[in-house]
Amino acid sequence: MALTVYREQDANLPRLRNTAVAVIGYGNQGRAHALNLRDSGVNVVVGQRAGAGFQQAESDGFEPLSIDQAVGCSDLLLICLPDECASEIYEKMIEPNLRPGQALGFVHGFNIRYGFIKPPDDVDVIMIAPKGPGTLLRYSYEKGFGIPALMAIHQDASNHAKRVALAWAVGIGAARAGIIETTFAAETEADLFGEQVVLCGGVSALTKAAFETLVEAGYAPELAYLECVHELKQVVDLLYERGLSGMREKISNTAAYGDMTRGSRVIGKEVRESMKKILADIRGDQFAREWMDEYRSGGENFRALHQKDEGTLYEKAGEQVRSLMPWLKQS
Repeated sequence: MALTVYREQDANLPRLRNTAVAVIGYGNQGRAHALNLRDSGVNVVVGQRAGAGFQQAESDGFEPLSIDQAVGCSDLLLICLPDECASEIYEKMIEPNLRPGQALGFVHGFNIRYGFIKPPDDVDVIMIAPKGPGTLLRYSYEKGFGIPALMAIHQDASNHAKRVALAWAVGIGAARAGIIETTFAAETEADLFGEQVVLCGGVSALTKAAFETLVEAGYAPELAYLECVHELKQVVDLLYERGLSGMREKISNTAAYGDMTRGSRVIGKEVRESMKKILADIRGDQFAREWMDEYRSGGENFRALHQKDEGTLYEKAGEQVRSLMPWLKQS
């Protein structure tokens, strides 16, 4: 299916400059959206609970309001809250203060896709989801370029929801790269799938399995870490910049031959079937319900899983390898 891509010339930023925008949540994404929009001449207020985010907003020159106050004085609300707590905050602090004609903007489709947030019919519901962390969104804006973002319109009560969404994308600098039109469902499902099977889950499991295989065969942990974890960034950077064929042109012929003849043995039929099952769990709501149940029950298993890798040989070898490169701490 052909993609529809919008750029700066397709949007009207002055529309947003005449709009009161509230950024709800001043974390990684919220901070970048607030700063970029302010630098683009948009009237931005920050809605944030007391704590580190509130203090950071003050340090950045904002006068943060309580969330209910921010809702009351804005036209467009950008919900930049963690997936797991957004619905609770929405129910307690946002929904009671909503009024007809406002717009809800999301940076990820999770809570709309799975029905944890159900907005009233008389507000717009839009999404601009930058394809990168807030730090990169801010850095790219300051350097004069941008990162791509996905746009979706879930509800168009005003008949101009897309124009508002495109103006928002221009304001954060993402339209410099390109705005790809999609749906809340497609963005959410593809995002969760990518995180679980490649970017986070797949990479974590693959590097740990490779590291443990070498160590069990008698190789030094530091050597195993260098080969299976540390050098990963170098290859991923080539893949990021040049694509698969371009990456293979920049590595040794030996490495490229090993890649093309052995990779499919690692990622074979069984792994592909596991990927299909993971995607089915995402599309069928099982993962979302499991994660929200975990969070709402106190997150004991989540914390235990976090701690599972702490102090392992994998982590200790990584610390030793990174100690050889003190400049990594500076970056």
